[in-house]
Amino acid sequence: MNALPVRLTIDQAWEKWHSQKDALAREWLVVHYASLVKFVAGRLAAGLPKRVEIGDLVSSGVFGLMNAIDRFDPALGFKFETYAIPRIRGAILDSLRSLDWVPRSVRSKARTVENAISDLEHELKRAPTDEELATKLKINGSDLETWLTEIASSAIGPLDHVVADNTPASTHGGASYVPSPDSVVEATELRKIMRSEIKRLPERERTVLVLYYEENLTLGEIGEVLGVTESRVSQIHTKAVLQLRSRLAAADVA
Repeated sequence: MNALPVRLTIDQAWEKWHSQKDALAREWLVVHYASLVKFVAGRLAAGLPKRVEIGDLVSSGVFGLMNAIDRFDPALGFKFETYAIPRIRGAILDSLRSLDWVPRSVRSKARTVENAISDLEHELKRAPTDEELATKLKINGSDLETWLTEIASSAIGPLDHVVADNTPASTHGGASYVPSPDSVVEATELRKIMRSEIKRLPERERTVLVLYYEENLTLGEIGEVLGVTESRVSQIHTKAVLQLRSRLAAADVA
């Protein structure tokens, strides 16, 4: 995005856009916050196949940014970045889902692993270890790591709308969007259930989810914290996500 000839402070731009719907102020805001799109796209791209172009992710994310700018009300007192990032991420994920780029074999493996986790948790009354999961799947540990790596690309971002969206549901739309009471209650309850289930995960999986979704660390940065490779962090993340999916499915809230 090219720099605009008009120089505004951030407060001036928000005031002009929100009160006057000044198109130039809106364009200035898009340029000013473009780095948010690049940040989110870069994080998501790290877990995707190389054939997925980061430029396409950025293009989709810009639409999420524009939507966030249109709906955000600065008078509510919330940081725009906190409000915008889940919407940028959501726009990118929606575009990825529409492409249906995940091979059928990978989807099948994801369902198989998720079902195995569900069965083991029912039998063991706790989260299964990697060794127990591999035994249940009748594969070795190396094969399990390979499966999780393959599944990781299809599992990227599945918790974003619940875990990473910390803004109260009633504040999301500003003046131009009023969620229905039912949707607010449903979203709030789902966040509550999800956070409760995350606390029940083994420490390693719980730490990865918190650092990724709450602290916004990249997989590589989490690897440095935990002393493991980025690919291993991706595998841990994927297993944790599949555990949460199986629990939500069992509770009939997935």
